[in-house]
Amino acid sequence: MQHPILVIGHRHGIGRAIAEQLCHAGHTVLGVSREAVDYQHSHLTSLTSSAEDLTAEHLPEALSGVVYAPGSINLKPFKSLKPADFLADFEVNALGAARILQLAEKALKAGQGSVLLFSTVAVSQGMPFHASIAMAKGAVEGLTRSLAAEWAPHVRVNCIAPSLTDTPLAAKLLGNEARAAAAAERHPLKRVGTVADIAEIACTLLRSTWISGEVMGVNGGMGRLRTA
Repeated sequence: MQHPILVIGHRHGIGRAIAEQLCHAGHTVLGVSREAVDYQHSHLTSLTSSAEDLTAEHLPEALSGVVYAPGSINLKPFKSLKPADFLADFEVNALGAARILQLAEKALKAGQGSVLLFSTVAVSQGMPFHASIAMAKGAVEGLTRSLAAEWAPHVRVNCIAPSLTDTPLAAKLLGNEARAAAAAERHPLKRVGTVADIAEIACTLLRSTWISGEVMGVNGGMGRLRTA
């Protein structure tokens, strides 16, 4: 039996692309976002709520998967970062994911489900001004591997580590043609990612029954390649 897949942050960006692709493939999706979404699908049930306010009563008895899509892009020189910056990034990216997974653990095990979290290429590929977000996402990678071991064989847990992707969250970094062109040029494949690029791999990982504990780079070659 197929159970719902919980997608946290399905209003826009990568979370929306994953929710839409899952629905189009016939999966039942329970989407949770702080604000109402502007799209509908017969396989989609949308819940307007913050992840912090979600309770076990909101969840079905069994889940086929959980996607935690919220994130942040807080790029500053290290000397400019305040403790509040580090805490805010850690709260959104790491603690937020942990909170949802504790809430969903029973339903995931009942449904033999799959978990998908998100890191960044900046964890494995050191980048200037990424100290706070790389620290937070590094914690997400640790959470991925720890839970994959603890919850095996009943639940698979994987993570995608993208490079810069064209989403509302990245709008300031891609705000004009010059910035977008410079960002594309930094990638060996000479373009930034799209939400479709990420959603395609995300859905594969959610459906796979023999992949767990992996942090998969989807980054236009930036994570492994040098072309100059």
